[in-house]
Amino acid sequence: MRRVVPGGYVEASACRTRFKVTRSELIAALVARQPHLLPMDVDMATRHVLGQLTAALAAGERIEVRGFGSFELRFRPARLGRNPRTGTQVALPARYSSHFKPGTDLRRRINNAVW
Repeated sequence: MRRVVPGGYVEASACRTRFKVTRSELIAALVARQPHLLPMDVDMATRHVLGQLTAALAAGERIEVRGFGSFELRFRPARLGRNPRTGTQVALPARYSSHFKPGTDLRRRINNAVW
């Protein structure tokens, strides 16, 4: 279960299940943490930042956010895969895939987190 706690952080349940934070949940958490900002302004800023990140990756650029991590594109060559249902071989085309490498500060915070 996800919820926004009074400090504005998005909190997961006590179990170690994987969860996703949607853009609207991120905006709600930011508004709760910064009550002097209008939700419309936080929404616009969030969309703009994510749009700039997306545009930079689409242009083949590497993105680095100090203390958080870096995003880059990795080339995946064409290969033969298998259809899991039928077992037949399928030709998979070459493609680019986004890759995230967490920064030192983020890794340290994650490893010291109390689950």
